[in-house]
Amino acid sequence: MNTVVEKFFLDQAANRHLDWLESEAIHIMREVAAECSNPALLFSGGKDSVVMLRLAEKAFRPGKFPFPLVHIDTGHNFAEVITFRDKRVAELGERLIVGLVEDSIKRGTVRLRNPQTDSRNAAQAVTLLETIAEHKFDACIGGARRDEEKARAKERIFSFRDEFGQWNPKAQRPELWDLYNTRVHPGENMRVFPISNWTELDVWQYIAREKLELPPIYFAHQRQVIPRNGLLVPLTDLTPAREGEVVETREVRFRTVGDISCTCPVASDAATVEAIIAETAVTQITERGATRMDDQTSEASMEKRKKEGYF
Repeated sequence: MNTVVEKFFLDQAANRHLDWLESEAIHIMREVAAECSNPALLFSGGKDSVVMLRLAEKAFRPGKFPFPLVHIDTGHNFAEVITFRDKRVAELGERLIVGLVEDSIKRGTVRLRNPQTDSRNAAQAVTLLETIAEHKFDACIGGARRDEEKARAKERIFSFRDEFGQWNPKAQRPELWDLYNTRVHPGENMRVFPISNWTELDVWQYIAREKLELPPIYFAHQRQVIPRNGLLVPLTDLTPAREGEVVETREVRFRTVGDISCTCPVASDAATVEAIIAETAVTQITERGATRMDDQTSEASMEKRKKEGYF
C-alpha cells in the first residue's frame, strides 16, 4: 500500500479511537455534574490534568465549569509546574482551591520528622481529606488511569470512598454498560476517573491533536541528576547527593510530575510532542515504574496509600 495512503488510514483510525475516548470522558463529566451536588475537579498542572481541563471545556463551555478546580499542594512541587498551573487557571477564568500540606503540618494533622526535607507525598491524603471535608465535596474528579499502576487498575470509574475517606478494593460497586451509581451518604464521597480507559500513549496523542500546552519539564532538557537504584534522581535541596554518589548532567524529561522528593526524570532527547509519542509507543516500562521512588518501596505501596485516602 502507498505509504501516504497507509498513513492516512492509520491517522483516521487513531482519531476515531481518540473520539471514542473523548466522548466517554465527556459523558462521565456531565454525569458527575448532573448527579453530584458539590463536585470538584483536581488540577495539578500535570499532563493528565491538562487533558482533563480540555475535556471539561468541551463538556461545559461556553458556560463556566460546574465545579471548582482543586490542587493539593505539598509545597515541594516543581516551580515550573506551579507557574503553569496558575497561568492556565487564569486563562480559563475558573476558581482554584489550593489545599496546602503545610497547613496540615501547622494544624498537627500531618507530622513529619523533618517538615523541611521529608517527603510529603503520602501526607497529601490527609490534606485532601481535610479539603474535601472543609468544602463538603461529594465527588472529586481526577486524571488517574488504569494503565499507570496495578492498584489503579482495580478502580471503578466512580470509585466509592467511605466516611473516613478510605477505599476498599474488595467493595467496589458494579458498573454495567455506562450506568453509574453515584449515591453517597453524608461524609462519603466519590472519586471519579473519566480517563480510566486511556493509556499514556492516548494522552500524548490527544495532547498532539488538541495542541495543548504543557509545563516545559515534560520535554527534553539538561538537568543535574544522581543515578540511584536504577532511577535518575533530580539534584535539588530536597534530594541532595548522598555520600559517594556522583552528580551527572544529563538530557532528561519527566514522564509524570509530582512531589520533588519522589519524582524522577528519564533519560530522553524527545523535545517535541511527536518525539514523545514515538518514544512512548515503544517503551516497555510504565511511567510510574520508571519515575516514582514512592512506588518502589513495595509492590503494594500505591494500594496502601489509596486505602488511606490518597487519590
